[in-house]
Amino acid sequence: MSDDTPVTVTDNPDEQRFEARVDGELAGFAEYRLRGDDVIIFTHTEVDDAYEGRGVGSALARQALDAVRDAGERRVVPRCPFIKAWIDRHPDYRELVHGPVS
Repeated sequence: MSDDTPVTVTDNPDEQRFEARVDGELAGFAEYRLRGDDVIIFTHTEVDDAYEGRGVGSALARQALDAVRDAGERRVVPRCPFIKAWIDRHPDYRELVHGPVS
């Protein structure tokens, strides 16, 4: 995968996860649970070994968090270490975190 290969991220609410696809193939996902109408708890992120180190995880995190931001009043609880670390590296997403940022 080159840098210009797009990663498409979509919400799959039936599976409670955001899915990252490259050329139509599932490359990774970020699982979540909903708490009420306004909190999404990210619990686990996984990228297929074939796509490791190619930016899929970062694209997945960014696009999933952008979807949360676009939804308006929803906030996130980053229990998944990958999502938490990604937010820590991108402080402009900290406003989405529900509760104190540790």
